Amino acid sequence: MEVTPAIIQKYFPEVSGIQLEQFERLFELYSSWNAQINVVSRKDIDLLYERHVLHSLGIAKVCRFKPGEQVLDVGTGGGFPGIPLAILFPETQFHLVDSIGKKIKVVTEVSSALGLNNVHADHLRAEQLREKYNFIVSRAVTRLSEFYPWVKGKVKQDHLNALQNGILYLKGGDLSDEIAESGLPAQLFPLADFFEEPFFETKYVVYIPQ
Repeated sequence: MEVTPAIIQKYFPEVSGIQLEQFERLFELYSSWNAQINVVSRKDIDLLYERHVLHSLGIAKVCRFKPGEQVLDVGTGGGFPGIPLAILFPETQFHLVDSIGKKIKVVTEVSSALGLNNVHADHLRAEQLREKYNFIVSRAVTRLSEFYPWVKGKVKQDHLNALQNGILYLKGGDLSDEIAESGLPAQLFPLADFFEEPFFETKYVVYIPQ
């Protein structure tokens, strides 16, 4: 399989030359870091653009972040979904946090190599944060009923976006029980509505307005 960001251009034809160059560098950077610190499944590294980068950008099909908005990525791991979103929205500020320090080291090094001035990364748990954000994003770190208490009260009241401030959570599978258990007013956006690859058939953006 040819490892290129062509799949990104397919669904986001508006990306600039600089952004495309940043997306192109992700494979080299993550391949190198993954050899030292396992942040992407070994079997997935050749599918980085589909299963990690494009998956992260599924959030951008639901919400186009505005200049000046602040977005928190909880449990970012090696930088997903935060880094691909930060490339796509260079005028939006992204705060990436994870409880595992070596993963934040990867985030910091990748962001620096790409020249992403809109990414700030910290080794901490979301519960330790006192700041508030327009949106909180995450990729399947735990069940919604466990995740929500970590971020409750961390969403700003003032809206800059057509979409009301809230949580945008990437998750797969049958989520009906999980949403019912959480008691949250969740709205599901199937990624299969935006992307035709079979990988996305059971993947969703779960939106929870605040």
